[in-house]
Amino acid sequence: MSEDHPTTGAYVKPGSEFTRDTNYIATRITRDGHDGYPVEAGRYRLVVARACPWANRAIIVRRLLGLEDAISMGLCGPTHDQRSWTFDLDPGGRDPVLGYERLQEAYFARFPEYERGITVPAIVDVPTGAVVTNNYPQITLDLSTEWTEFHRDGAPELYPEPLRDEIDEVSHRIFTEVNNGVYRCGFAGSQEAYDKAYDRLFTALDWLGERLADQRFLVGDTITEADVRLFTTLARFDPVYHGHFKCNRQKLSEMDVLWAYARDLFQTPGFGDTTDFVQIKRHYYVVHTDINPTTIVPKGPDLTGWLTAHHRDQLGGRPFGDGTPPPPPRPAEVVPAGHGAE
Repeated sequence: MSEDHPTTGAYVKPGSEFTRDTNYIATRITRDGHDGYPVEAGRYRLVVARACPWANRAIIVRRLLGLEDAISMGLCGPTHDQRSWTFDLDPGGRDPVLGYERLQEAYFARFPEYERGITVPAIVDVPTGAVVTNNYPQITLDLSTEWTEFHRDGAPELYPEPLRDEIDEVSHRIFTEVNNGVYRCGFAGSQEAYDKAYDRLFTALDWLGERLADQRFLVGDTITEADVRLFTTLARFDPVYHGHFKCNRQKLSEMDVLWAYARDLFQTPGFGDTTDFVQIKRHYYVVHTDINPTTIVPKGPDLTGWLTAHHRDQLGGRPFGDGTPPPPPRPAEVVPAGHGAE
C-alpha cells in the first residue's frame, strides 16, 4: 500500500475508492471574534501554494476583494515531503514574517500533537505563530462576509446574500463531482472505482457545460464564489488531470462551452494572473510518486490557447457587478515570467 501524503490527504489505496479527509480546523476569524480570533488588519498571514487548487481559490478571492493590505500572504513552493509544505521559495528557506521553514511549525505551535494533514491554504496568527484554520471552503466565504470593512473600493460581491442558497447548491456539486472528482479518478485503487469516478466526473462536466451554454457565469450575472471554485480545477485539467489523473474522455480545450468559460475567467484580472502552470505541473508530477514514480514533468501542453478570444461577453453579464476589476498584483506577488500562458 502506498504511503499517505499528510499534506494532501491523497494516496492510492489498492482496491479502494479515494476518500478525502475533510476534517479541517474549524476555527473561524470573524467580526465578533467568537472563536477567539477577531478580524484585525495586519494580524494574520494567509499561507498558500500556487500549485494547490484549494489554495489558489484563496489567492484569487483575496485579490478580487483587495485584502492585500489587511492579510499578508506567504508562498510555499510547489513540492513538499511527507512532513509538510516548506517555504523554499524564500531567501534562506524561511518565511520572512513567520520565520518558519515549514508550515508544520505553525500547526504544532497550536496543536503540538497534530496528526492530520498539514494543508494549504492555512491562516496563521502572526503574533503567536499558531495556525488558526485550514478550513479552505470557509476561509473564502469568511473573506467575503467577515472582512468587508477591509474590502477595496469596488470589490465584487462573491457571495451575495440573495443567491447564497443557489451558490451553495452549485458549489456542493462542483466539489463532490469535479474538484474532488478528478482526485477520485487519479487515486482510484481499482478499475471499478476508477470507472465510477470517471463517469461521475464527466456527467458533472456535461451538466456544467449545459448550464453555462446560455449564461456567462454559474449563478446570476456576475462572478461568484462558485466560479472561483470551478476555475481552479479547470485550469489544471489539461496540464495535469487529463493525463496524470486519467480524466481523458476529452481535454478541457475540446469542451467548447467550458473551454470558453475558463478562458473568460482566465483573462479576468485575479484569475489567470494568479495561475502558475509551472508550479502546478511540478507539484502533481513530482509529489505523487505512487502515480508517477519517475517524477518526470511533461513539457506540454501548449498554453497559448488560454489567451485566445472567448466571445463569452456576448452572453451579457457583468463580471464584477457594480464593482471594478482589481488593480494589477503587487510586485512581490506576480507569477514569475514564463510560468503563465504567455
